[in-house]
Amino acid sequence: MKFKDSLIALIVLGICLVWAIIDGGAASQGIGSALRLMTPLLLACLAGLYSERAGVFDIGLEGKMLMAAFTAASVAYLTGSAWLGLLAGIGGSLALSLVHGLASITFRGNQLIAGVAINFLASGLTVLVGQNAFGLGGRTPALTGAGRFQPITLPFADALRDVPVIGPIYSGLISGNTILVYVALLMVPVTWWVLFRTRFGLRLRAVGENPASVDTAGVSVTRLRYAAVAICGILCGIAGAYLATGLSAGFVKEMTAGRGFIALAALIFAKWRPWQALFATFLFGLLEAIANLYPNLDLGFITIPSMFMNALPYILTVIILAGFVGRAIPPRAGGEPYVKER
Repeated sequence: MKFKDSLIALIVLGICLVWAIIDGGAASQGIGSALRLMTPLLLACLAGLYSERAGVFDIGLEGKMLMAAFTAASVAYLTGSAWLGLLAGIGGSLALSLVHGLASITFRGNQLIAGVAINFLASGLTVLVGQNAFGLGGRTPALTGAGRFQPITLPFADALRDVPVIGPIYSGLISGNTILVYVALLMVPVTWWVLFRTRFGLRLRAVGENPASVDTAGVSVTRLRYAAVAICGILCGIAGAYLATGLSAGFVKEMTAGRGFIALAALIFAKWRPWQALFATFLFGLLEAIANLYPNLDLGFITIPSMFMNALPYILTVIILAGFVGRAIPPRAGGEPYVKER
């Protein structure tokens, strides 16, 4: 791996090591929090990865996550089942993915404008339906019990707790997360294998680079792009459902708080590669965890205010997109509707 490709991992490891040396207890707590905060970003980043690798740029990740969070929280509250809420969240996100696919693939509309429209649609629709259904200003009632995904204690976590180094990492960091956190981490190697070790992945990447050659080979460009958009919808659905039923205890207006756009920045930072996406999203989660643990960071000679700490992940997004990431080349056919030659 080239140095630039490993730069994200080195930055993340460097921050974790420095933090552990300065304040080991807070670092352990913060890294665990970063893992949970990273989960919706990672799922949304991988969702965009599938879509954009197939040539469909999707800035509607934010809207899909928001719709998924609302439908998941609503169904989980009404049924008392987080699993039914997850299915509803995936369904809500897939519905918007179908709208995006129709606009950008079938009708060959502008993909960016379609994504913006989806964000506005989800933002307004969730509040309108939520107010009419629950009368809480767009919020859903708080979820309790089986309506939320509960932390899972992995095997031997208690027995290994006192083992040096390995014990605290396994029992305190890896164990004790909800199942959707493990699903998100598992999706990284799965995505790598699908995209780079299967015929479907080869064709998907080819559609994003040269759809005409794929069409010439007798493979449907439209079908492949719809498949990529559908996978994007499923992953965004899981991300939104996790926000409402795992990370939080219900839906709150605009609860995605720009995570869809941060996921897009992480995708560019990762240069459309799954393993780099893991470290890029973890970096954002780490910065958010630091901001939560140190609302007013005292450096001795200066105290950094909470407003700056809360804005730190977004400031990093601007810095990255301003050129720190270096040259990031998107798929060549990305953003362009395919017109079949006759």
